Amino acid sequence: MISIERAYFAYLDEMNVVTIIVPNVFEQNIISSFNLECVGEVNTLSIEEVIHLNGSIKYICKTLDNLDLGRQYWIKDALQRKTDLQIGAVTRTDAFDQTFYYDGDLGVQYHPEETQFKIWAPTATGVKLKLLKPNEDKQEIFNLSRIEKGVWTVSVGRNIEYYRYTYLICVNLQWKEAVDPYTVSVTANGTEGVIIDLNKTKIPNRELPPLESAVDSIIYETHIRDFTIHPNSGVTQKGTYNGAAELNTKGIDGNPTCLSYVKDLGITHLEFLPLNDFVGVDELGQKVEYNWGYNPLHYNVPDGSYSLDPSDPYKRINELKALVDTIHQNGIRVILDVVYNHVYERETSSFEKIVPGYFFRHDDHGMPANGTGVGNDVASDRKMARRFIIDSVLFWLKEYQMDGFRFDLMGILDTETMNDIRRAIDEIDPSILMIGEGWDLNTPLSIGKKANIQNQNTMPRIGQFNDEFRDSIKGSTFNLYDLGYALGNEHYFHNAKRVLSGSIGLGDQEAGLFDEPHMSVNYVESHDNHTLWDKLLVCLSDENSETRRKYHLLATSMVILAQGIPFLHSGQEFFRTKKGIGNSYQSPDEINQLDWNQKSEYNEQVEDIKGIIAIRKAHRAFRLPSTSLIRKHMLFLPIKKPLIGWNLQNVGEYGPWKSIIVLINPTKTEEVVDLPVGEWRVLANNKISGIDPMNQVMNNKIHLEAISMNVLIEA
Repeated sequence: MISIERAYFAYLDEMNVVTIIVPNVFEQNIISSFNLECVGEVNTLSIEEVIHLNGSIKYICKTLDNLDLGRQYWIKDALQRKTDLQIGAVTRTDAFDQTFYYDGDLGVQYHPEETQFKIWAPTATGVKLKLLKPNEDKQEIFNLSRIEKGVWTVSVGRNIEYYRYTYLICVNLQWKEAVDPYTVSVTANGTEGVIIDLNKTKIPNRELPPLESAVDSIIYETHIRDFTIHPNSGVTQKGTYNGAAELNTKGIDGNPTCLSYVKDLGITHLEFLPLNDFVGVDELGQKVEYNWGYNPLHYNVPDGSYSLDPSDPYKRINELKALVDTIHQNGIRVILDVVYNHVYERETSSFEKIVPGYFFRHDDHGMPANGTGVGNDVASDRKMARRFIIDSVLFWLKEYQMDGFRFDLMGILDTETMNDIRRAIDEIDPSILMIGEGWDLNTPLSIGKKANIQNQNTMPRIGQFNDEFRDSIKGSTFNLYDLGYALGNEHYFHNAKRVLSGSIGLGDQEAGLFDEPHMSVNYVESHDNHTLWDKLLVCLSDENSETRRKYHLLATSMVILAQGIPFLHSGQEFFRTKKGIGNSYQSPDEINQLDWNQKSEYNEQVEDIKGIIAIRKAHRAFRLPSTSLIRKHMLFLPIKKPLIGWNLQNVGEYGPWKSIIVLINPTKTEEVVDLPVGEWRVLANNKISGIDPMNQVMNNKIHLEAISMNVLIEA
């Protein structure tokens, strides 16, 4: 990078405000005047304020009119010293946002006879297109023309399919090379964009099982590589898009693994950790590195580390689309984990190179915000940042036929953006899920604008991960020794009742965490932090393995039968372990892989969870779509604490049974419970579960085994 020597510094901080900083080494006295120059035009700045700093003097000046960004301006002081006017905090002003918002096409519009390029770069004084032939280093340079709203464009009048391209952007006298943020294909490791014809990659629209409400979903979270990389997964092309799409794979016991297993389990949605192009795995290497994928580089391109040939610009696209199509053919929907809250590295990101300072939040001191903990927060509340996020979501929805989106660290994003995404999605398919991590994070956004749990009532069609459910049922995620209700801690008794009923509040006198049950994503385990099994090994180290497995099955069953949206971490049903590692984002396969041998070992317990899933799916009483219906039909039974029981009464219109009772015993002793008068039959207990009723309960009394869940029905 060329170093630019400046005697003093001038920044455009508002559309008509210039901040000039003159080091004391050059001038001890106040400078009397500054002129603004641009291509022969000279105007005198009005000095509004002079501030003495440690080692320099700051001048706040104003221009008569708003400046025309895109032109190169110069500042000359009374001593005839000259410096360039740099782009400063102006990009973070409302006036800038309003002036340069653009709603036309951006990116590349490819046609065999002509390809058009458009990029939004309102602060640039020059933009060039660098074009390279396939497999050649010879480059062509094209100058772009500036049109409306800070957009630059050029057309190339010949067939340039497979050509690589980047942009050269001049801001503050410096030229920087950037990959198009809207690119849909890249070279290996994402160093350049590639021109392709997406029409060659189309997949058919498949008819999927209906999804009347979000609470009809059962989400199963996995990672492309974890899913198949185990030596005994039965998959041929392990750790790849193709491998995840393989069917009829079998484990060492001859039973299904991977996608065929997931279909048999009965879940409705398969959620993948981020698949867009990320930093962390050398796509041209031996894949010895591992990464979850939360280091986003290019948002609209599949990552190449899961492809059989990352150098082929079409290959990864076709492979991922084939995977989605295969999943759809098996009646399962696909959720994509998306990371719009931060980029891998702010300074080197295309966003920062193209429009410095615009796409990221800054604190009151002008320093980059860090609510994400990774060094940058995306400024989703700015119009063109919001527009990019919406465009990207719709791209994945339309082009890859995704059926849902999980928003990483959603609390960094703003409510207006999230609601705009929801409205845009609803115009296409209202059944598309939107869920996110609504944590309250320290980003410079007003409290009422953060897309977090506290503001759930302003985002009524968006689900949120329910950390109260997680911590009440299993114990604190951040204190391995804390036991939750399902692990025998009766101090969580009231909270457990609340979260089991959809976190809507117990009765009219108690405020709920959520207004409606579809807003609560219920879970006790995800890719983040320790698995439930690893927590049990620590906090119940004195118990035997059989007891720990009972606690584990109880917690998982509570997730599935609670009101709201159940969320399972892949392998949770067969006691997944990460060998005690919590943050395993770059741990090796030995830590992160799904152990299909373990699935074979605990097939009996897997069948139990499969039966609980079948029970939920068989009757809508477990999936009541509104707060009013839950309060109408779900009645907690007056039984001995810490046992919890509830009666889903008068629910015959929602499924094959007119009433359902669920009983939970988290204690290590057998308990006897008196039931309401009726002819009750058992669907699930510690020995078996499923939708076929077993023995009838005699004398309206039932013996609950220690650490158990029982489901009873009255036909």
